[in-house]
Amino acid sequence: MSRTISVTNLSGHDQEFEIHGWNNNQNMTVGAGQTQNINAPDGSSGAIIALHDGHEGEQAEITKNGWGGNDFIDLSNIVGAGGNMTVQQVNNPATRKGDPLFMQHLNDAWHRADAGMRQSLELCVHRDNNDNVTRIDAIKDWPQLETFVRTFADGKTYIGVGAWNGSPGNVNDNNQSSAAQGNTDIQVTYNDGDATPPNSQSAPVMMFAQPVRRDVSSAQVGGPGIILRNHRGEQQQYAFYNNYWNGNGTAGANFDHPDPIVTVDGNDSLFVPLAESFKGRVQRGTLLPATWVEFQISADNDGAAHGDISLQQGCDGAATIASTDGSGRFNGFQHDIVSGAPEAAVQNKPDGTRALATTVGNWASGPNQAAIDWENQQVGQSRAYIVGGTGTDDVASSNKCLAVDFY
Repeated sequence: MSRTISVTNLSGHDQEFEIHGWNNNQNMTVGAGQTQNINAPDGSSGAIIALHDGHEGEQAEITKNGWGGNDFIDLSNIVGAGGNMTVQQVNNPATRKGDPLFMQHLNDAWHRADAGMRQSLELCVHRDNNDNVTRIDAIKDWPQLETFVRTFADGKTYIGVGAWNGSPGNVNDNNQSSAAQGNTDIQVTYNDGDATPPNSQSAPVMMFAQPVRRDVSSAQVGGPGIILRNHRGEQQQYAFYNNYWNGNGTAGANFDHPDPIVTVDGNDSLFVPLAESFKGRVQRGTLLPATWVEFQISADNDGAAHGDISLQQGCDGAATIASTDGSGRFNGFQHDIVSGAPEAAVQNKPDGTRALATTVGNWASGPNQAAIDWENQQVGQSRAYIVGGTGTDDVASSNKCLAVDFY
């Protein structure tokens, strides 16, 4: 029996793939926004490797109908990277392997790295004229590169050589080789931006917005406030809520009087001026559950703007927060954790929009343990408040202006 491996290219350019094990071991080029299918007989194994200027990069490794009648799939960056790729069984996001925003996370880590780390990686991290990473060499050939990549991708993709030739390997790499669920068709998705798979494997494929980290220049800062960017393809409304009162580590959250409410066009940004006294949040629309970006414009102790991401009152999509004063501080997450979440973690908004439930409870429901577990697995407390008031990195900007991105 044979199954189909669908290779989808969500990027805006043609993408060449090196094929091992299928397609007569011939390379394949998938057009921008297109899907090509590969016939994969039961028991066959192989790899689909993205090529970047002739260099091997991210690869999906697949065994069809292996031990126990299950597929075995993983996403590896051992031989390099230059784009984003995921692999999963069709219509089964629980089996997904790979970081759909690997290159964005790589670029963020590069810009945050200290001078010593950057110098050690000079020969294996390739950049453009703006010092943004375009490609990395084979991780297996550069031990310091493996250490660096583990700072942002450990547990999301195969990084080291794993258990091999007597070496026990890294446990997080070995876990990437876990079995999928039965024997089905496979979806491989490539993008320069978000490589989260489309909802169906049929072509043509809708182009996804491509979230990338913004290096906000001082020219974009219009004074105290928020530089707000909408990474979705359609117009969105965002509501700002100023707390009713503020104490030492406590606050009276405002749930019913947003001011202002602003509209941002798809894939566009807007500067929102705010009073220096503002302490509160911004969220998508006015309904809960929702992802909160919590911030204050001018802290009492240092006069700087401070902020973080919170999932305690739900999650309706990814968000990041960044400084705009040149310090490079950044936190949050950019990948979709809502669409593939277990149903037990889901609580739709009153308008029917899919979202993840509150982790701490409110007047509508108590804490949702499934949401807590899923968010800890997908994001972690260091990137966003899931439960409790500690463990999430604060982002400060001395010029009283923060950049907030919603995905």
